[in-house]
Amino acid sequence: MRLLLSAFAPELGPLAGDPPPGWETATVGVGAVTAAAATARLLAERRPEAVLFLGTCGRYDGRLGLFDGLWASEAIATSLEEMRGGAYRPAIEPTRWTATLPGPLPAHPVAVPPAITNTRDGASLLASVAPAEHLELTGVFAACHAAGVPCGGALVVVNDVGPEAPAQWQANHAEGSRRLVAALRASGFFAGA
Repeated sequence: MRLLLSAFAPELGPLAGDPPPGWETATVGVGAVTAAAATARLLAERRPEAVLFLGTCGRYDGRLGLFDGLWASEAIATSLEEMRGGAYRPAIEPTRWTATLPGPLPAHPVAVPPAITNTRDGASLLASVAPAEHLELTGVFAACHAAGVPCGGALVVVNDVGPEAPAQWQANHAEGSRRLVAALRASGFFAGA
């Protein structure tokens, strides 16, 4: 059995009630810490052979287009205060987790700050880390790495990071999730699992 995760059920799109054969679905909540705890629990309870996280993300700049799908090559824990030089992490703290499950979409790193970035200046700073922002992926990847379970993340861009993000996300997240699932199905990803 393989496990399809998302922050909340709508981000599973049409797979929420109808997962592909050999897959089960679950949600892990919003935010990296909540996602890490929920993922660790699900890994212990269900013992999947692999995990795929599906979600929406925001773009920092023009490297990605609206409704572009991407495969998270790595999830990077970061923050605006770190980028501004006002905070730092101990040298031994992990901040990057790579995808260990190959995927069919274009690969890009994803920044995972502790909260949604709501300014254009903040988006410009974080754009030096990755082209996209997401909130849960470091937690999911960290839990999978700790358990030795292959993991991947497929995300779809549904908003620009900045002050218009909440309205754009609300208007686009359902369509984005539908398109992401369609792209994964069309690639044959689930058939090869």
